[in-house]
Amino acid sequence: MSLATQAVAPDVSVLVPAKDEAENLPEFVRQAREVFLPLPYACEVVIVNDGSLDGTGQVLRDLAAAHAFVRVVTHRAQRGIADALRSGAEAARARVLVFYPADLQYLPADIPGLVAPILAGEADIVTGAKQGRYDRRFVSWVYNGLCRWLFGINVTDLNSVKAYRREVMDVVPTRPDWHRFMVVIAAAQGFRLAERSIPLYPRHAGKSKFGIGRIPVGVLDLLSVWFQLRFGRKPMLFFGVAGAALFLLGFLVGLVALWLRFGPAHVGFRPLLDLIMILVISGIALFGFGFVGEMVAGMREEVRSLREELRGVQHEVDQRHDRGPAVIPSPDAGAPLQQARPSPPPTRPVHRE
Repeated sequence: MSLATQAVAPDVSVLVPAKDEAENLPEFVRQAREVFLPLPYACEVVIVNDGSLDGTGQVLRDLAAAHAFVRVVTHRAQRGIADALRSGAEAARARVLVFYPADLQYLPADIPGLVAPILAGEADIVTGAKQGRYDRRFVSWVYNGLCRWLFGINVTDLNSVKAYRREVMDVVPTRPDWHRFMVVIAAAQGFRLAERSIPLYPRHAGKSKFGIGRIPVGVLDLLSVWFQLRFGRKPMLFFGVAGAALFLLGFLVGLVALWLRFGPAHVGFRPLLDLIMILVISGIALFGFGFVGEMVAGMREEVRSLREELRGVQHEVDQRHDRGPAVIPSPDAGAPLQQARPSPPPTRPVHRE
């Protein structure tokens, strides 16, 4: 029961985005097999070939043919980790998902400890806190500090390996690099958090995909996520207040300009007229953005409601065809995950465009 097969549904699916990792993947699968064999629950590994240009494709075909617990998803072009996790989750069969890179800087031996709080019903998402020396440690420290300050999340490391219930994927937008904010978004939706220390090891082969140019992109994404979580459902709170403040300031400046022109001094100050126009027009424009934002937020709520209805219909169809899990625990129930009934999986490997 420790290794998933076509007849045995897994309890844990490890999602492994891989971009040019042909040298690391055989060792990763070997270590994963050794770790999973003694476990009392079934596991599978879903490796997403994210547009690799080396021999990763052939290596994955050989691994999938040799190991029944290995499944493969292929992107013809590189689409990033966020899309890779989404494609892997669609192909995975378990209720608990684990994000684990293929570079062997995190060893599969730490996966059971990462998923333990979820299987025990103590948490909905568990993030790993990196232990050891690594490049750009200062950048990571600044990033995590900003996240804790902006979002109030008391977690040491937000951008690391993670284990989470499948339901968490439903609240994380499919946007490039937003997988880095999975913990933040999940916490904002009420999912329970936990943290486990995970050793970090030097890369065995290949090279890092993280470049210095991604730092400003990460900062902009951080501000975007903060705005979405704080004002995404009520954008008028941001644009309306800012627009009203500018409009009021323009009105006050206008009173000063009138006093200078027609008051006792009878002195005109023409630059004030330009300032009044800038403030009033900016205030009106921000109000307009607020109204447009409110309409977009309303459409988003309608889409969310339709998505929930579709999930309900799909769940009823699965139960009718007896393909659903025997017990689907609620994220808020706090109950341990129970073993799912075996269901026939898709043909392996799975290819995505």
